[in-house]
Amino acid sequence: MTTSRPADEAPICSARGCRAPAAWALRWNNPRLHDPDRRKTWLACPEHRESLGAFLDARGFLREVAAVAGSPTLEG
Repeated sequence: MTTSRPADEAPICSARGCRAPAAWALRWNNPRLHDPDRRKTWLACPEHRESLGAFLDARGFLREVAAVAGSPTLEG
């Protein structure tokens, strides 16, 4: 099930039950299922960045972590 959000609403963390604004994009792919250049994205708040990243990294799926555009993690 996919739910849409208004364009002006901040992206939300992908951790189960978390409703905090996302500050990080964890880009990953499952090499058994996806082409090497395909990236899926989980969003993470600062609190869940490490745990979501560790979950993906333990499986060899994590490809990169980047700040979400407009988040306070971007230095400007």
